[in-house]
Amino acid sequence: MTAPLASKPNMVKIHGCSITLEPAPLIMGIVNINDDSFSDDGNLDPVWALERAHVLAEEGAHIIDLGAESARTNRSPISVREEIRRLLPVVEGFALHFKHLHSPPLLSVNTWRSEVVEAILPLGVDLLNDMGGLPDDRNARLCALHDTALLIMHTTAAPKIPQSDVIHRDIMDTLHQFFEGKIALATAAGLPRNSLVLDPGIDFAKQTGDNLIIYRELDRLRNLGLPILLPISRKSVIGRVLGIRKPADRDAGTAACVVAGVLRQASILRVHNVAMARMAIAATQAVMQADLSDFR
Repeated sequence: MTAPLASKPNMVKIHGCSITLEPAPLIMGIVNINDDSFSDDGNLDPVWALERAHVLAEEGAHIIDLGAESARTNRSPISVREEIRRLLPVVEGFALHFKHLHSPPLLSVNTWRSEVVEAILPLGVDLLNDMGGLPDDRNARLCALHDTALLIMHTTAAPKIPQSDVIHRDIMDTLHQFFEGKIALATAAGLPRNSLVLDPGIDFAKQTGDNLIIYRELDRLRNLGLPILLPISRKSVIGRVLGIRKPADRDAGTAACVVAGVLRQASILRVHNVAMARMAIAATQAVMQADLSDFR
């Protein structure tokens, strides 16, 4: 007999407030403030970025994730100064742009260099999406100082360093060991455990099979007792499985991964197409919770 799935962690602490992560996953909408995103959906104009964030919020995004530097390893890194220059006007304008909403979206910033983190966290960032794998405790200390939640992504090297040849004997065991070490590092730096979110890092230092196993066996990470963000949108693994080269054409495969995330009780789903994700989540939840009496 298969053991019942454990309940997912249902809260994350941000700026002293507990944010509920159930019954359905939160949707994180992606806004790229760059001109070389892998999905070709970015723009350097801060006005465009705020307007794009507004559209995603209207479509159902609970969190807006701003990124100023593409993670593509075939592009040169931008300077710390340039990354801050791109981020500042959007981060500074975010609260004002959404002040009319009773429940504005949370603000996440996707970065990793501590100099950038130090510049933007005081401006009201709710979640630091650290794609650098937390190699030391500097970003955790900054998050603790500003009462900001921290998302830790699994990777094996700094961003911009190719990791396509990394082989894992058991990817889920690798993730377990990685996260246990990073959780200890972050909490020792003063960040409360309930301010952490974990990201298995789809497509980062993983083979196609590793990524598919993560989608299928995500529940194996739930005994870590922390919320899981599942990055699913237009990923290379979807393109390889479906034979689709252009990322913008991978939304059907992304929808299937949304369903997998709901079934495996991911807490947050990170996507480009928020409206599609919202409908896929709603349909999956309806199937899971269907009661015949509701439809008579």
